[in-house]
Amino acid sequence: MIEMYNTDLKTNETTKTKQYQKGNWINLVAPSEEEIQEVCKNLNIQEDFIRDALDFEEKARIDFEEDDDTILFVVDVPIREKEGDTLIYSTMPVGIILVRDDYFITVSLRKNDVIQNFTRGTMRNVITYKKSRFLLQILFTNSSYYLNWLKKINKETEIAESDLKNSMRNKELLKLLSLEKSLVYFTTSLKSNEAVMEKTMRGKIIKLYEEDEDILEDAIVENKQAIEMAKIYSDILNGTMDAYASIISNNLNRVMKVLTSITIILSVPTMIASYWGMNVPVPMQNKPWGFATILIISIIITIIVTWWLNRKNMLK
Repeated sequence: MIEMYNTDLKTNETTKTKQYQKGNWINLVAPSEEEIQEVCKNLNIQEDFIRDALDFEEKARIDFEEDDDTILFVVDVPIREKEGDTLIYSTMPVGIILVRDDYFITVSLRKNDVIQNFTRGTMRNVITYKKSRFLLQILFTNSSYYLNWLKKINKETEIAESDLKNSMRNKELLKLLSLEKSLVYFTTSLKSNEAVMEKTMRGKIIKLYEEDEDILEDAIVENKQAIEMAKIYSDILNGTMDAYASIISNNLNRVMKVLTSITIILSVPTMIASYWGMNVPVPMQNKPWGFATILIISIIITIIVTWWLNRKNMLK
């Protein structure tokens, strides 16, 4: 899918367009082979930059093509995807390509909230021909989304913990495991994004005006805050998972202890009945009150064993 936007130089109003013209923002979402070739032909750029951004395993980085004055920024953005009946949090790469001073391209494998936030027109002061500013606005928005989604992950963790207290089911444990995995993805991606932003700030890769530097600094601060939040939430979740693992193991030990004690108690009358059930002469076998006597003895011994096991906390 190809979408093109252009900001009018006089009114600063951004609208959709179908014409390739200087100052365009070209948004590619899961582009077909024909669409990639069309864009590269009209913009006179190599296909590699677009294809690199479509690799799901691509890491956040910056790349240059000095021959045609093209810069590729790859950043990781947060996404939510369905795995069975559960929504999991993950990340995916988004390519941002600055083509000379003419075009601004975003490339992604699928629709994501960060870029959609701009295409829906909800972001203010978006001017497509101010490419450096636009890039930094995307970086700042991306960092903000990480913060918001980390809060959602923390909220879901609290709900799963609350459910887990009432019922030790696999469903809640798997939910916590999924959230723990999401935090690992987020932490890794945030650190990669931080390296890209630090390099942008330090390396003077793009022309930065004073206001642009403020936006980039804010984006870096937001990103650092997200990294700290992800680390804190991850540590808490790890501790919670370890605690519940210990609780489950302890509960299992208690159940096994009680079952063993009950087995010992039940074995007492069974053992006595076995002795008197042998086909050999035994005491009181010809007495009319022999059965009652053996029964009473069995009950007394069973009560004594039960009392002793209870005293040793083997029935709790």
